[in-house]
Amino acid sequence: MILLPLLAIALLVAVHLFSVKLRFLEVIPRSRWLSFAGGVSIALVFFEILPELSRSQEIVTQAVGGVLTLLENHIYIVAAFGLAVFYGVERIVKTSRVNQREAGKEDATGDYAFWLSMSVFSIKNLIVGYLILREPRPVQGLILFVIAIALEFLLTDRGLHEDHKANYERVGRWVLIAAVSCGWVIGYFTEIPRIWLAILSSFLAGAILLTAIKEELPEERQSRFWAFALGLGTYGTLLLLQ
Repeated sequence: MILLPLLAIALLVAVHLFSVKLRFLEVIPRSRWLSFAGGVSIALVFFEILPELSRSQEIVTQAVGGVLTLLENHIYIVAAFGLAVFYGVERIVKTSRVNQREAGKEDATGDYAFWLSMSVFSIKNLIVGYLILREPRPVQGLILFVIAIALEFLLTDRGLHEDHKANYERVGRWVLIAAVSCGWVIGYFTEIPRIWLAILSSFLAGAILLTAIKEELPEERQSRFWAFALGLGTYGTLLLLQ
């Protein structure tokens, strides 16, 4: 059972390594492949991660007990927190680009925004690397999960490259490669309690949801709805049939 997760990590590393070379994705109207990837990412959240979190809610409620029982939806609060964190970083990144342009510099983020962005996306990659090895899934479920995450990584990489330009190509992608690889290594040597597995999955759901939405919705991207809907419908159907 080690070989398949190892191949999965190798695929995700390859996406980070080579996505910046895919210049055909840098087009307006938006590449149909990126819109398709956005649809798959949304389907992953709503058809797989959130239903699994719903099943985990009872475990979390029993585990925390005490005063926190007043909060009936702990798992979804964590997902909302994950979305809020990534949205906050996104606003800092966009503000940094505006400030850099107004200062007559390149249309890219400053160092603070760049490293803040790399920090939160590294946390996301650590979680992905860990979950690939430690979250219980049948073989076909793992394959579908990794395909969806690979497409989500592709979607994310295009946004990060657009915001950070050369910094991402020189340094950022290597930071994310190291993070997802470290997550896998941590999963190989360590197994965390089920409650924390649920919390990590919840945070990941919020992050993926925000990433997919913010990459698809801006009007200037001229996203392709049919490709987005095709990705959403195709991946959702595959999950329902497994």
